[in-house]
Amino acid sequence: MNRGFYTIMAAQFFSSLADNALLIAAIALLTTMKAPAWMTPLLKLFFVLSYVLLAAFVGAFADSMPKGRVMFITNLIKISGCAMMFFDVHPLLAYAVVGFGAAAYSPAKYGILTELLPPEKLVAANGWIEGLTVISIILGTVMGGALVNSHVSTMLLSFDLPLIDSGIDTAAEAALAVIMVTYVLAAAFNLKIPDTGAHYPDQERNPIRLIADFAGCFTTLWKDKLGQISLAVTTLFWGAGATLQFIVLKWAERSLNMPLDKAAILQGIFAVGVAVGATAAARFVPLKKALTVMPLGVGMGLIVTTMTMVHSVWLAYPLLVLIGVLAGYFVVPMNALLQHRGHVLLSAGHSIAVQNFNENLSVLTMLMLYALMVKLNLDINIVIVLFGLFVAGTMLLAMKKHAANQRQFDSLALIGEHKH
Repeated sequence: MNRGFYTIMAAQFFSSLADNALLIAAIALLTTMKAPAWMTPLLKLFFVLSYVLLAAFVGAFADSMPKGRVMFITNLIKISGCAMMFFDVHPLLAYAVVGFGAAAYSPAKYGILTELLPPEKLVAANGWIEGLTVISIILGTVMGGALVNSHVSTMLLSFDLPLIDSGIDTAAEAALAVIMVTYVLAAAFNLKIPDTGAHYPDQERNPIRLIADFAGCFTTLWKDKLGQISLAVTTLFWGAGATLQFIVLKWAERSLNMPLDKAAILQGIFAVGVAVGATAAARFVPLKKALTVMPLGVGMGLIVTTMTMVHSVWLAYPLLVLIGVLAGYFVVPMNALLQHRGHVLLSAGHSIAVQNFNENLSVLTMLMLYALMVKLNLDINIVIVLFGLFVAGTMLLAMKKHAANQRQFDSLALIGEHKH
């Protein structure tokens, strides 16, 4: 891997670190406001709404200038969203602005990989990026949990700058100030990302034509025999992963009697497993073998249902690590395959925009269903079983569809194909 790749990794690490710390801080703010329980999953829903609403436009934006510059601009939008929360704007609205920045950031972040690296390095690159992203999720979640802890916030508020009134007077403001500094650090790395030299035709600016162009890209990727399978699997994974974040918090509260700052650590434990699985996939699964990992998705869904039988923290840790390992091992090769097919059939930014649209539509749908189940006071164990069976069943359907595609022609021969 070249130096530019490591700079991208550093920028992604700090940006994701801040995103995840901010989610925990926003949950704590909602708790302080005595907001209803069903509003908590809506934080993530407001965050990903931009991924769906802006999908037709962010691909063209990502391809309109060097990807490093796109990442810098969109990181500034994230900083603005964090600042809004600092100035007492409702957490749902402020986190939606951060989501707006993240939606525009993503096509550049992943699209630059296909510009920078050959197809045979994409699984390894995705393994590194996903592994590092997961580490940032772990540390960001733990960081968020620590920042909302009363002892840490008291210590932060005790710092006093001579002759300067910082205006930071509450625990929430102290936490948000630390998170904002992390976003600024990410922006500094964005400025160091090299121009890959990849240039695309002048991008369309007419909104109607952009939507029509996006619809064509969407159809192209779903019609492709490899694209449709990898897109279906990654769509399921991100929807399930976002929902599992909130399920773990509620499960920790009900079954393990853990407060929010301690429950946030469990999300980190799950993320450790994803990092291990992602690293192993990068090491052992070549791009041509990407589709062989699908049975692990079925196994992951079934193992999730066993959470209902766990009431001890020491059993919860290895179980969440195992679920994470399976998730990381099967999603990284599928993600790399999808990026490869998107790059071959479309452009870097447009293919990631289609991927984001599908994945975040899945996140929206699954989070709304989860919020509804919380509002209906459904027992958390019933929610866990329904969730696990849904994941396992959907993965089985994807495997059946791939087998049917293979009976028509050997779609695996398309892997490694050069750009059209």
